[in-house]
Amino acid sequence: MAKTRMAVQFGMGTSIRSQDYTQAAARAIRDALWHNSLNVASAFGFPKEEMLIDVEIGVQKPEAVDAAELVGVFPYGKPSIKVVPGGLDIPKADGSGVTVIANAAVVVSFDLERSHA
Repeated sequence: MAKTRMAVQFGMGTSIRSQDYTQAAARAIRDALWHNSLNVASAFGFPKEEMLIDVEIGVQKPEAVDAAELVGVFPYGKPSIKVVPGGLDIPKADGSGVTVIANAAVVVSFDLERSHA
């Protein structure tokens, strides 16, 4: 496979009240996706379903993220999710918990040596 990177997108998401790391991660992915309109699939004659999507999510508690749930955020393509330490937990002024901030990097690639059968 000749996996060739076509685009990198970045996003940030939060969970202000519920301290839900998966929700913050999903919002970060949507933030990255919704600020862009990628035409690379059609420009190279590929169906959108062939997008190879590598996602890296940074949060303070990676173990609290349901990566399988995040796959459902993508309307097409083949997403692969990796959750790593990062992001921020901001303590609330009243001491009742934290606001969770997640960061996302979304890399879109294609296999440029695919079969033309």
